[in-house]
Amino acid sequence: MNLTLSQRKKVSTWSLGLLSWIVALVIFFPILWMVMTSFKTELQAISTPPLFMWEPTLENFSVVQERSDYFKYAMNSVITSFGATFLALLIAVPAAYSMAFSPSKRTKDILLWMLSTKMLPAVGVLMPIYLLAQSTGLLDNVFSLIIIFTMINLPIIMWMLFTYFKEIPKDILEACRMDGASTFAELRYIVMPLSWGGIASTGLLSIVLCWNEAFWSINLTAADAGTLTALIASYSSPEGLFWAKLSAASTLACAPIVVFGWFCQKQLVQGLTFGAVK
Repeated sequence: MNLTLSQRKKVSTWSLGLLSWIVALVIFFPILWMVMTSFKTELQAISTPPLFMWEPTLENFSVVQERSDYFKYAMNSVITSFGATFLALLIAVPAAYSMAFSPSKRTKDILLWMLSTKMLPAVGVLMPIYLLAQSTGLLDNVFSLIIIFTMINLPIIMWMLFTYFKEIPKDILEACRMDGASTFAELRYIVMPLSWGGIASTGLLSIVLCWNEAFWSINLTAADAGTLTALIASYSSPEGLFWAKLSAASTLACAPIVVFGWFCQKQLVQGLTFGAVK
């Protein structure tokens, strides 16, 4: 059967839409299963075949709160994520501005070198950083996590901001310089407002990366500065995994950042599409 051009376009649109829904469901299913498991008992969580119909219970959430102070772990995650993001942006914004509008012959080499540090296995530098934190009294301290999170995310933040700043027409800056604007005035009143979407999306990405960071949180913190990722790891014990309670702790850890991302999705989309349309 021969299809007209409009019919082929409709079939193509419906096919792409169906494929998108399938991919979205595949990606979302583990999250859905985690939330469902958090409302089961331990026996229901490990039952075979899996239960899709059961009587929900809030017991696991109560146990998580009774066993450990959830709000303390959550507050540590908020402090480290937002603190590291603020510090990283404070360093990266002027550095990216300098590289974007006053580049040298080695600018691209420096950026590539910074990005290459992300290839270093974290476990390779665990011992010296652990000993350094111990000798300076920063072990199990949120300030040490802020410093480490800043350093590990700084290369990505630098690359993203450099890309966003390069999209700004240089003619605007030249006009400002002709009017006698200082470098600080250019950055504050011209560059940052024009690239606000990119800066916001970069900050959001940094917050998510810091929130999900588990390696350093588990190895450098204990009861005082532990984050939500450390709380989740505490449900793995020699006695085995408590799947229902682990799912409840994971749900409580994911919920704040998911809600935050939902409310900030406009800025995120704006930043990711910055410079796509002139």
